[in-house]
Amino acid sequence: MTPRLAKALINGLLIGGAIVALFPMLWMVSVSLMQPGEASNLPPPLLPAQATLHNYRELFLRAGMGRYWLNSLLVSSAITVLSLAFNLMAGYAFAKLRFGGRDALFKGVVGMLAVPAQVAMLPLFLLLKPMGLVNHYGGVIVPALASAFGIFLVRQYARGIPDELLEAARIDGAGELCIFVRIVLPLLKPIMVTLSIYTFLTAWNDFMWPLIVLTGQDHYTLPLGLASLAREHATDTELMMAGSVVTVVPVLLLFLALQRYYLEGLLLGSVKG
Repeated sequence: MTPRLAKALINGLLIGGAIVALFPMLWMVSVSLMQPGEASNLPPPLLPAQATLHNYRELFLRAGMGRYWLNSLLVSSAITVLSLAFNLMAGYAFAKLRFGGRDALFKGVVGMLAVPAQVAMLPLFLLLKPMGLVNHYGGVIVPALASAFGIFLVRQYARGIPDELLEAARIDGAGELCIFVRIVLPLLKPIMVTLSIYTFLTAWNDFMWPLIVLTGQDHYTLPLGLASLAREHATDTELMMAGSVVTVVPVLLLFLALQRYYLEGLLLGSVKG
């Protein structure tokens, strides 16, 4: 096989794989623009006979999707900002500060990576209930304030910061907070972007924990709102696809816009320390 033929074959396989992966999403967008009941025809049409925004108007005017969207934005943004602050401080402390039991504590944090999140849901719920955080946004935000993965990722990256740089700042009289804010944070920018994107996407797409904690429909996030929409409009395929587009497309566009920084941070973090 000639190099040109091999290259054409590989490119063809990659293009075919991309088409297979993207087809469900493209069809979802197409169905969301169809007239009510049009997607139920046999065979199912690939493109709308006459595109309409009727389903999106129904979502925001009658189904309350606008409120769910704002709830998701509020919760995901709060989780991202607060979690980033805690993970950065904890990761830096494990990487560069000396304190008793540091290594043993970090081993415990790493061990948490092997524990399925579902195992901790019942204890978390029982802890949050006496605190009055059930059916409250705080019940979703507080358990996500720090993550073992985030702490581990920051710690691995922060280990690459030269100790001489930090010692020089201490000799000049800088305090630990000043060193962290003025020296460490600028050096952690690549991993900050990566962790911000990862945390926001995880919070935006989370379904199970908000389902347990948020019992009132006014507090629903987008995944919960979409699930309630499915119960009420199970046969309205076009409306369901419009809801899926509203849920998926914003975070997809965010990831595509920032994927270079996301991958850069992951690769840098994997070789540090």
